[in-house]
Amino acid sequence: MRRPRVGLALGAGGARGFAHIGVLQVLEKMGVQIDMIAGSSMGSMIGSFYCSGMDTRYMESLAINLKRRHWIDFTVVPKMGFVGGTRIMEMVRFLTKDQNLEDLKIPLAVVATDIQTGERVVFREGPAYHAVRGSISIPGIFMPHRYQGRVLVDGGVIDRVPINVAREMGADIVIAVDVGLYDRETEVKGIFDVIFQSIEIMEREILRTRILNADVIVRPDVGHISSTAFTNIEEVIAHGREAAERVAELIRKTIDEWQGGEYADGTEA
Repeated sequence: MRRPRVGLALGAGGARGFAHIGVLQVLEKMGVQIDMIAGSSMGSMIGSFYCSGMDTRYMESLAINLKRRHWIDFTVVPKMGFVGGTRIMEMVRFLTKDQNLEDLKIPLAVVATDIQTGERVVFREGPAYHAVRGSISIPGIFMPHRYQGRVLVDGGVIDRVPINVAREMGADIVIAVDVGLYDRETEVKGIFDVIFQSIEIMEREILRTRILNADVIVRPDVGHISSTAFTNIEEVIAHGREAAERVAELIRKTIDEWQGGEYADGTEA
């Protein structure tokens, strides 16, 4: 019987999305082979780094030392967003070695939202940096990304944790990583927090039924951390590791007990 194909669905969440790095580190330590990744927003960016072959320890160091000047380029007249997005796009381009999605070491699907049509857009081919740039375009903060005749904004608007996309890629087992807000109040300090929090509430309601389609759900305890808190990265990554370790046995059991379309006695399902 063949080994099950394991897919990761890495969710949106702004700065809380760095918890994905900690989850990946634990999965690596466990020896879990990841066959495909589907990502929305920050999940797509972390996914692009991992699928291009970046070491997770290097990824952690990079994230901890990331400065706003490395990825923020404020627009002079913010007609459609405060941040132009060119700087972060070029950073992703450099860190993914200018690779196309179809050429990455691990297959990656990037989810964005077409703000004009309201459609979910899933990229599996073409430059990784263009797809990620569209997926991370938080409405009102980043300028929408015009690409392939579409006007793209954050993938989390329509599919915060793209579990079904991982299934469509061929995953037998889907491990979903949800870094959204649950059961906690978050202090709102400024306009960026207002925008983030409003989107979070909407995304959370959309996700409630979809999350049930995952085989394992990893929920890092990051609800107390703002989506805009890019100064708490080390703590966020640690929470990702802790959350993955909490469900490590469940992950092992789910993989070990997968029947591959057969019942335990060997008959076809």
